[in-house]
Formats: sequence, C-alpha cells, structure tokens
Amino acid sequence: MVCNGKKIMRTIKRRKGKTEYFYLQHSFRKNGKVITKELYLGKQIPENIKEIKAKLMHEPYKVLTEKLEKIRENFEKEWKRVPKSAKQKELQEIAIAFTYNTNAIEGSTITLEEARLILEDKVAPSKPIRDIRETESQAAVFLQMLKIEENLSEQLLLRWHENIFRETKPDITGQFRTYAVRVGSYVAPNWKKVEPLIKQLVSFVNESKLNPVEGAARAHYMFEKVHPFGDGNGRIGRLLLNFILWKNHYPILVIEYKKRKYYYKALEQSEEGFVNYFIKRYLSVNKQRLV
Repeated sequence: MVCNGKKIMRTIKRRKGKTEYFYLQHSFRKNGKVITKELYLGKQIPENIKEIKAKLMHEPYKVLTEKLEKIRENFEKEWKRVPKSAKQKELQEIAIAFTYNTNAIEGSTITLEEARLILEDKVAPSKPIRDIRETESQAAVFLQMLKIEENLSEQLLLRWHENIFRETKPDITGQFRTYAVRVGSYVAPNWKKVEPLIKQLVSFVNESKLNPVEGAARAHYMFEKVHPFGDGNGRIGRLLLNFILWKNHYPILVIEYKKRKYYYKALEQSEEGFVNYFIKRYLSVNKQRLV
C-alpha cells in the first residue's frame, strides 16, 4: 500500500573532511506534502541494507494500519452499546443510504426521499417500475449480505446479481457475461477470461492478509476491471467491498452519488491510485473514530 503517493528511497553519501558518511533517505507523499526522513548508516553501507530499507518502507504502512485498526476498535465499542432494536433501525438507515447512492450512480431516478418511502412506507412513487424494483431488491440483498457468515464465492456473487436483477434484467441475471463489454474507453477482458479472473479474485479475498480496508479497495478495483456481468457491475462491486468490511468488523462505506466524479476518476487510475483514494476517503468518513 502506498501512503497517498509514491515512495522514493536512495542511499546518499556526505563527506566531512576526508571521512565519508552514508545515509538512507526515504521520501514519500502524505496529505499533499512530501515528507523526507533520513537514517544514518555509518561510514560504510551495512550488509543488511535490504532489511533496513524494508523496515523504513514499512513505517508509513504501519502508521496507517494502526489508524484503520483504531477505527475498527472504536466502531466495535460503539456498536456493542447500541440496543438490539436500535441496531435494526440503524442498519435500515444504512441500507437506504447505500441503496439510494449505489443505484443513483448507475442512473436510477429514485431520490433519497423516494427510496425511504419505498423501503419504509412501501409507497411507490411515480417513477419507472424498473427503478422501484431495483431499489427494493438492492436493499434486501444489502441487508441479507450483512448476515452472511460464509466466505466469498463465485456462487455468492451470482446469487447477489440474480436477487437484485431477476425482475429487471431477466436475460442476463445471475450469470457471467459471454460477450465483450466496454466502459467508456476501457475494454474489459475477453469473456473467456472472466471465470478464471473471478476465481483469482475469490482466492485473493479469502486468503488475503492485508488490512481489510485495503483488501476491500483492491478487491473492488479488481472486480470492476474484470467487469464480469453484462450489467450491474458497479452495484455488485460496491456490495462486495462492504461485504469485506462488515465481515471483518469494519464500518460500511457508502460511495456517495454527489461525489461520484472522484470515484470514477479513481477507478481510471492504477490499482495503487484507487487504493489511495479509497483509504483517504475511509479515513475522512471515520475521522471521529480516530479521536
């Protein structure tokens, strides 16, 4: 994981009189600023220089991991204090926010207020029936996802897709694509590669030793680049990242419709670029849990 930018490390030599001294210089970008640290090595480069470099490279990651773990710890403490009845209400609120935003990003005409009417009051607004049905099914799958104890699998991804789009996209629901797709200028992998790539993704998620926030970011990026379904990839991908977060006791992250431009731009970057965007966003949303 890169901490908000590229890391540069080099060995430098300084001379005082006739004596040479060696330093390990480490520069990285954090919160928009370039930070440079130096470690004195001595009058000659030590034999274990690779180990020293690895340790220095790991420092920003260690600090960041500690912050993410603090978010989890404080979230778990908060959640334990919430009465059972209030938890159900809170999860319903999260489901409404997630459903509205994730569908709006994909072009749904349902507003936040209308999503609340549909999901809480069972009142259908004067909007396309497709948008209403996908609001209902998306929220139901999201709430079901929070209760899942099983590991990620291809079958689970297919089941999510089928349950969300069964009524609105019956010709492609619950199946990986068997044709080429393009997202803007991006051409997704050949359809014959979809299943092997999804198998790799599933293995990555289930076997990863990364912090779950970083793991969720990488899994989401990988999923969107594979684009395994004919439609609905964004919604399944955002469901996937929150599945990883919630399963590992981290708070949900809703990708907001009003900030979708930053999200789209991050997905157009390299994987490291997207991970940086995601973690920065996650820290910002949960900053009160870092106090």
